[in-house]
Amino acid sequence: MQPNTTQCQYQQIDRENKVMTTILVIEDVEALREEIMETLSYEGFEVLGAENGVLGVQTAKTYLPNLIICDIAMPELDGYGTLMALRQEPKTSMIPFIFLTAMTDKADMRQAMQLGADDYLTKPFTSSELLGAIASRLQKYNSVREHYYDEIKAVGARFEYLSHHDALTQLPNRVLFHESLTQAVLHAKINNKSLALLFLDMDNFNVINNTLGNDIGDQLFKAIAERLRRYTAPCDMVARIQGDEFAMIISDVSDPMSIKIESQKILDLLSRPYNLYGHEVFITSSIGITIFPDDHQEADGLIKNAELAMYYAKTHGRNSYKLYSSELNIQSAEYMALANSLHRALDRNEFRVFYQPLVDLQSGQIVGAEALVRWQHPDLGIIMPSKFIHIAEQTGLILRLSELILREVCEQMRSWRELGINYGFVAVNLSGQHFRPDNNLPEVIGKILQESNTEPQYLELEISERIIMQNAESTISVLSQLQTMGVKVAIDDFGTGYSSLSYLKHFPVNTLKIDRCFIQDVTKDSHDATISLAIIDLAHSLSLQVSAKGVETREQMQFLKDHGCDQMQGYFFSPSLPAAEFEKMLIDGKTL
Repeated sequence: MQPNTTQCQYQQIDRENKVMTTILVIEDVEALREEIMETLSYEGFEVLGAENGVLGVQTAKTYLPNLIICDIAMPELDGYGTLMALRQEPKTSMIPFIFLTAMTDKADMRQAMQLGADDYLTKPFTSSELLGAIASRLQKYNSVREHYYDEIKAVGARFEYLSHHDALTQLPNRVLFHESLTQAVLHAKINNKSLALLFLDMDNFNVINNTLGNDIGDQLFKAIAERLRRYTAPCDMVARIQGDEFAMIISDVSDPMSIKIESQKILDLLSRPYNLYGHEVFITSSIGITIFPDDHQEADGLIKNAELAMYYAKTHGRNSYKLYSSELNIQSAEYMALANSLHRALDRNEFRVFYQPLVDLQSGQIVGAEALVRWQHPDLGIIMPSKFIHIAEQTGLILRLSELILREVCEQMRSWRELGINYGFVAVNLSGQHFRPDNNLPEVIGKILQESNTEPQYLELEISERIIMQNAESTISVLSQLQTMGVKVAIDDFGTGYSSLSYLKHFPVNTLKIDRCFIQDVTKDSHDATISLAIIDLAHSLSLQVSAKGVETREQMQFLKDHGCDQMQGYFFSPSLPAAEFEKMLIDGKTL
């Protein structure tokens, strides 16, 4: 390398480029390598050296430098081979690369640039030429990186909006609704105020949808949303919860009578005719009302109260409202019957564990299963968990039930291992009650694993975002203990809860599971597709696995596979199965 003969405009490289900037020099001539490294060190760069291409590739993969300077003519692996090896590796493929060469043939230079080199210097060269080439490459690299980060921020902002608003009506969805209700309750507590929560369900909407078609049904939803939006005061909120259910938060309620008057106005408003594509459409609604702090002092309790009151209004005449009272729980005959039967069911071991296969989307092989409980009721037959899990939680029986499921799953895994059957791992859902400090979940899990002689890595625990965020610090502490034990953790139904993305990187989890509501129309709805892809990218950026639930069609499966989703489960491959049928599937070696 020749000394400077004139002052170089690049002699003082932008200090921002030198902050934590590492340069790898790959050169087989030791004297030249040392001279370049000394020059760069003097300029404030952190410098690494390698005497040939093989060592250069290893060093680049290990330290991920910000820029690479490489000679072309070297033994073992020349510069062309070095560049090709680095461009094939995702984590080194974008590192700026400058060739050093004594060759002056333009064909050689063309080959270098076609392989992906960013620049080249012809020997001999001055230090100013070297520093100029470095400055130019770093400036371009930083510009591209800033543009990439801007795009990531824009995608993040779009994802934030889509994950908090209903795609059809643009109203807040259940995620944003829950956040807003939590804040409204806190504000009411601080200011000693009352608020009302209303749940609204459209009566016989399916009749309109089946008769006039989905397009008119969608337009009706938009019209209903617009009427509610216009009616709602600026300080209050209206949201679309799911399907034909809406919710309203009304602040500063003076007394129950005033909210009854408001509810009747809403019933009258929604029952006016809608003119849609030449059709005059009529619809009524049923409203459930609960009041803070009289009925409950927490958001989740208020939601349950409003839903119960809404179902009562719906089953007692429709086009009416019902104010929640504690007697509604007693009047729910099904609730009471199931609650009483639930105690006996635990004692009589009436619960059955089914297994839904988890499939690796790249290999097509079964890599695990999710354990799903069913209640084998002696009179009512199979009862799905949506009918009794909430009752188990309300009656405090969920801890017993979950422990029973965990024991059965671990015993089943031991049986499969003894038979030499490779089942991968089994995932089990847990209730938020398990994460209360006095329930000592890690000790319970450890005891079950020990008694069943099951290695912890074969067990995965699934929890929802809502559970984590209810008491983030203590939940994270419990999850950390479980991961230390070797148990895997997955966030179930990701995207439907209300966890902060800034919190996510602190969660000791292994897997994110995309909720079925995003998968259902992922090939038809651009919003669902955008959210699903954002979750996949987010998971992989945090080195997490991502799994999709509710995959029912080949098109959904192919979409997820093409976009890098790791695993899937759903009816496209298999419904949940009794242990014996899942065992047969494993033995038969079924694949996608």
